[in-house]
Amino acid sequence: MSAEGDLRVVRTLDELAELVERHHGLYVRWSRGPETDLREVSSTDDLTGVSLPGLSASPLGVEDWWEDRPVRVWVARRLYDYAHLPHDKGPGVRPWVLTGTEAARGPDNEPLVTDVRPLCWIHQRAIDEAQAEVARQANPWGPLRRS
Repeated sequence: MSAEGDLRVVRTLDELAELVERHHGLYVRWSRGPETDLREVSSTDDLTGVSLPGLSASPLGVEDWWEDRPVRVWVARRLYDYAHLPHDKGPGVRPWVLTGTEAARGPDNEPLVTDVRPLCWIHQRAIDEAQAEVARQANPWGPLRRS
């Protein structure tokens, strides 16, 4: 069985928020998937081409300062930040959740994760719900997309 074939799919933003509430040390990675990424467990800095000592990922864990605010909004924001990557990086790029050990920080201060254990894919419906949740917030805000 492949790493991808074993993964369940989280279909909604609420389901992902519940996962984040139950488990610590979760990350989201936007890529072609664990089967591809786990061959070398290394990312590449797009600007310089430097090989990085781990997979670049975004932490999903809620920070203490967030206090009792909705985890759903926290997770929506974490997904929204990088929802442009499938368009920018090409076909087959989609988000998946993993656990692992933060080995270093990348050039954008992102965690570089080793000892990776894939947990689940994130369905497009959850991404759509995240974008809608961010749109409902009071203040204008944008993704981390660079031109």
